Amino acid sequence: MAASPHGTLQWEQQRAADIVQLLSLYRPLLDAYVIDFFTEGLWAQLPPPWQTALGSAAPPHLAHLLGGPEPGGPGPLWPLSLLAFAAASRALSFPRGPPGTAPRPPCHSRRLHPLLRRHVKPKKQHEIQRLGKLLQRLSQATGCTHVVDVGAGQGHLSRFLAFGLGLSVTAVEGDGRLATAAERFDRELLRELHKTGGASPHPRHRRPPLTPRGPQHIPGRLDPALPWGEFLLPPDPPAPAARNPLGGPGGAADGARVLVTGLHACGDLSPALLRHFARSPSVAAVASVGCCYMKLSTPPGYPLSAWVSALPGHELSYRAREGACHALEQYRGRLAGGGSPCLRAHCYRAVLETLIRGARPGLRRPGVQTVKKAHALSFPQYARLGLPRVGLDPASIPLDSDAIGTMLQQQHKVVAFFSLTLLLAPLVESLILLDRLLYLREGGFHCALMPLFDPRFSPRNLVLVAARCPLGTVLAGLEEEESSEDEAESPPAQ
Repeated sequence: MAASPHGTLQWEQQRAADIVQLLSLYRPLLDAYVIDFFTEGLWAQLPPPWQTALGSAAPPHLAHLLGGPEPGGPGPLWPLSLLAFAAASRALSFPRGPPGTAPRPPCHSRRLHPLLRRHVKPKKQHEIQRLGKLLQRLSQATGCTHVVDVGAGQGHLSRFLAFGLGLSVTAVEGDGRLATAAERFDRELLRELHKTGGASPHPRHRRPPLTPRGPQHIPGRLDPALPWGEFLLPPDPPAPAARNPLGGPGGAADGARVLVTGLHACGDLSPALLRHFARSPSVAAVASVGCCYMKLSTPPGYPLSAWVSALPGHELSYRAREGACHALEQYRGRLAGGGSPCLRAHCYRAVLETLIRGARPGLRRPGVQTVKKAHALSFPQYARLGLPRVGLDPASIPLDSDAIGTMLQQQHKVVAFFSLTLLLAPLVESLILLDRLLYLREGGFHCALMPLFDPRFSPRNLVLVAARCPLGTVLAGLEEEESSEDEAESPPAQ
């Protein structure tokens, strides 16, 4: 197999090294928890010129700092050091692609057959349609028609690949309840298919009819530590051992090749898929969309590549990896709108943290389940719901003191500080994904990292594609094709 061009490899290595250097410079900000804003005096740790500018910045100007459009009217005089930090963060982050041309996030996708939209939220419809198109192209380029969907959940992607695109699909899922639901949805679709014959109820959409062959469901979990031929573990709850769809001991003995995919494969699952691809000749290509970076083991889930492993300061804390999972575009949209009431949630949680530590000093950052519609509550209402979740009695803690009022008046500072941490989030995600890309480059594989979903409503939108054959024809025109289909699907302007 041909290795990547020498210049491309050097460019990716240099980018990873530059990201590590920048993250090292801002390590205190990278590792800071916004809920510690008051308890650890995080605002005072910022450079004084930054405090002055950020303290006077309206939400739309913070949105501009995060890469949003320039707002009208005068804004703060940003210190050059802050502008340089923001510019470097944006320049080194992997491009996430422009938002789709639709004026709003899609509702039900008209590109999916109505039977394939059942039980599927609009966000997931958007994702399975676009990833399915990519896998279809990989199938054509490699000659493989068998796809293994690892971490298949309720089978929405598998169902689209099998019924909608006519591919042979094996869906692997470790949660027995999700696998059972997936099989139930398959049976439901088959019953409807027999009634309608698979034709679209709206002929003008010109969709191809559905095929009557559904995915095969295999219960099992992937163990990242096992060799590629022995990756399946019993599901939860246990079920009879299943044949390994990736070949090897207990697997396919006919030497048939497969495509492997994982849509938002959590934690170590994504790097495990890449390892199995690299070690298994039976895997012709892989398309991985990762998520939940905080669940990565460090190592072996990160770093994967020899290059990043050798960079001084490459280590990423749990907080840094957790921050990489935030939805920057969504938060930026709230800021650009003038300051959504939702922005007060971080301030509420930071104030609650001071109350928790005051009542129980040894309790730091306890998990407080999300309080629904916290932004619509007063702080006393919020605290009365949150304190019992960490074993504290709200009646024993004053909730309307002057000190609490003073902290609540600093909400704009909490929002500004959190905005700074969000500037680093795409950098961390870029480093994790570049590490995976370099791991594949070091193995001599053809690979690419590209934005596949609209980042406004699919924050983890970058897909890593690798194959044993060139990818030029697979990726050529993919983004333009999707953009034109978005325009065709958008409702007409009123």
